Amino acid sequence: MPRHGKKNDAKKLSKKELARAVAKVAKVAFLASPLAVGVKIVGALLVALLPIVITYFAAQTTTALAEAYAGDEAAGARAIEFVIVTVVLGIGMTAWQSLESYVSEYTRYKIDAAVTDRMYEHFLSLDFWRYDDKETVDLFDRAKQFATFIGYVIDRMTGVLTQFFVMVGGLVAMTLVSWWLGLIVIAAVVPGILIQFRLAKIRSRHWNENVETRRAKDMIEWNMFKPDGMAELRLYGMVRRLLDIRMQLRDKDEKARIEFERSYVWKRLAGDVVEAAAELTALLYTALQIIAQAQPIGQFIYVQQVVSRAIGGAGSFVSQLSQIDEEMAQLYDYQKFMELPLRSGGTKAITDVPSTIELSRVTFRYPHTTRDILKDLNLTIKRGQNVAIVGENGAGKSTLIKLLTGLYDPTGGTVLIDGTDLRTVEIGSWHKHISSLQQDYLRYIFTSAKENIYFGDVSRPFDKKRYDAAVKGAEAEKMLSKLPKKDNSYIIPWMEHDDGTPGVSLSGGQNQRLALARNFYRDSPIIILDEPTSAIDALAESRIFKRLFADKSKTVVTISHRLTTVEKADVIYMLQDGRVVEQGTHEELVAKKGAYHTMFESQLH
Repeated sequence: MPRHGKKNDAKKLSKKELARAVAKVAKVAFLASPLAVGVKIVGALLVALLPIVITYFAAQTTTALAEAYAGDEAAGARAIEFVIVTVVLGIGMTAWQSLESYVSEYTRYKIDAAVTDRMYEHFLSLDFWRYDDKETVDLFDRAKQFATFIGYVIDRMTGVLTQFFVMVGGLVAMTLVSWWLGLIVIAAVVPGILIQFRLAKIRSRHWNENVETRRAKDMIEWNMFKPDGMAELRLYGMVRRLLDIRMQLRDKDEKARIEFERSYVWKRLAGDVVEAAAELTALLYTALQIIAQAQPIGQFIYVQQVVSRAIGGAGSFVSQLSQIDEEMAQLYDYQKFMELPLRSGGTKAITDVPSTIELSRVTFRYPHTTRDILKDLNLTIKRGQNVAIVGENGAGKSTLIKLLTGLYDPTGGTVLIDGTDLRTVEIGSWHKHISSLQQDYLRYIFTSAKENIYFGDVSRPFDKKRYDAAVKGAEAEKMLSKLPKKDNSYIIPWMEHDDGTPGVSLSGGQNQRLALARNFYRDSPIIILDEPTSAIDALAESRIFKRLFADKSKTVVTISHRLTTVEKADVIYMLQDGRVVEQGTHEELVAKKGAYHTMFESQLH
């Protein structure tokens, strides 16, 4: 179970941690696509150094042309050679840029797929209580941000490497012209470096502090665009209200970011002025040297390009490195998330259908709460029984089901499967014996009605005989036959078939029949139903349960507020405030004239 604790502050990586993080990302990228990574590293060198070489030959061309104009007969031939070399290098640069674009797209795809697949699978395999744990969900949101953009992080790392080569190459080339000009350029980029790093820290802190704001905005957008929620939003006049809340949340996030960006405008401008002054100094010095005929005329072009590249490379290097710093901090969240332990449990496999399921002195409270939902509860379910769990809302019925299915472990007491503590059982082997229809059942809106039913058991190939029996058991034949594409129809109007036929919007009762058919298709020996037919008419419900209860090979556990369903049960457990206060058959509990009689009194006459 989770521990209570203070909210974690955003993690800031030390230089050593940052270096380790970069190495880990590089390793992930290399394992995903070693060839692509190799090509990108070679490309970083080419992109950084080829322009300097091209600039050098362009400067030599200018000098040779000037010498030829002055009367040097051999200079013309040299100029032609330099032009040819410059053009060939330019063609090579263009060809590489075309190839590099493809390599970047391919690398992003491979890495994004490898990392996000692994993270999503990890999230869906955690202990169930973590989905109610805010710290886990916050961590997942931050980790997802890194995982979603890790392919671009690799591009950023390559960009950092490229700009580092550009900066170093430019400074070295500048130093070869004049060592003191090289020092001036180095000094000029220092203020920009410090400003960029400071800004990066603020951006990273802002991102982590506004995780909940962005999540709330995303949830509002999800609710606004859910087809089955449109009616209530329009009828209750909630559209404008939600749009206003969404704008407030967006402004809280975005305006704060714009404010601190604005506070750095003058500082960044001052850094730009220093860099411009350094470039001007280098150009004036070179121009004076050319006038004094101490340097060839092409040297001006060379110095202008090299200084510009050195300063520009330093700025880009710092900018991309600061963003790497932000993104590597998110890597910490990704790593922390991936280190969360998977669903805890035992190793004992349940191979046979159990004869007895027993809750012995079970107490349970949800994580981060202090109120017991179930209290010293005792309950036994025997194979082939039809068991009904009844009680007012909030009595603990749905929570009891979560413990029966092993989604949660009891806070106290034990859930026993043929005498074996469920904590020691390999949970997948237990789930193979269960089908469960909850009140908040899933609708797989991206696919057809037929697939929605088949998803009850994807461990085996589609079975037409089982499918037909499931549809019949849920009395869904008539409903499916009226759909535009029969059972191949999409169950949402926002999906469209290849021939242009749109999907359909199903009613609550139709959706419930589909979910019920999915559970019947599973054909498991233990069936758990939590208000399974609340949207289906009473006569159809009566027929469905009559057929279901007639099959004595099934153990059926039902939560329902309909007397016509409950009275057919072999044993009824009446819950009040997390405790079993009455148990017996319908006739026995009515005769007691206790809590059960009071609850169903209006339906008894």
